[in-house]
Order: sequence, then C-alpha cells, then structure tokens
Amino acid sequence: MSNKSLSVGDLCPAFSLLDQHGATINFSDLIGKQILVIYFYPKDDTPACTKEACSFRDSHADFADLGCKVIGISSDSVAAHLKFAEKYRLNFTLLADEKGAVRKAFGVPRTLFGILPGRVTYIIDKKGTIQGVFNSMTDPLGHIAHALETVRALQSVD
Repeated sequence: MSNKSLSVGDLCPAFSLLDQHGATINFSDLIGKQILVIYFYPKDDTPACTKEACSFRDSHADFADLGCKVIGISSDSVAAHLKFAEKYRLNFTLLADEKGAVRKAFGVPRTLFGILPGRVTYIIDKKGTIQGVFNSMTDPLGHIAHALETVRALQSVD
C-alpha cells in the first residue's frame, strides 16, 4: 500500500485489529451496518488525545442517534487502551495498531518533523467510501464537530 493520504471518495482499506478487550475487530464485519467514524490519534492519556477521546465519549449519544459507530485507533497496546478506556469511561471502541499498518494503509501523515503520529478522522459510509476527512493536530475538538456535521449530512441524503 502507498503512503498517500486517503481522501473523500476513496474506499476504506480493509483491516483487522484487536480492541481494548482483546477481541478481533474486522472492518469487513462493520461495512453495510452503519456509518463509521474512525479517528487516528497519537497516544493514549496525553492531554490533547484525552480531550478528544472524552469529547467523543460525551457525544456518544449524538453519534448513536445517527446510527454511527466511533472507533479510535493508535499504536498503543491492548492493555494501554483498556487502561485509558477505563480511566476516562470511554464508551466506544479503541483499536491497537501496534505495528502502524492500518495508519500506513490510510496514509495518516506524521507531524512534528515526522516524529509524532498524526491526528486524522475519517467518516465512512455504509458502502465503505470515505465521505469526510478532518486532519488537525491542534484542534482535537474539531474532529468531533466535523464528524457530526458530516454524518448528519449523510443521513439527510440517505
């Protein structure tokens, strides 16, 4: 796979990762069931990542009402994800991409001279097509607002 960042209109790559409970989550099992908001973030329990995760948590009912599933992905381990989820009562799935293969498949760019993994949110329709992308390291709350706006727009077309 290339390192080209995926954009609106691209098909979401297939992947399989472990969630915070050690269960295997296959992308192919999710397609066709609901709209997905998949967000990549740098690291569990850091200030901006915690702010973003807690905002997704606090907006969970809004996403659920829209028939949408939120998934967070970072390179942290299953154990780190479980600790993070329990500490902040996160009510959505966290996936462990420890080797960075899924991040690479999505083409999520690195920032800060290539040191820090990027923060990018993808909104994927029921057919597996990316319908929205929000890329910002400095606006973690903007990811939630953009995702909700995009999902609402998709629902109005549906």
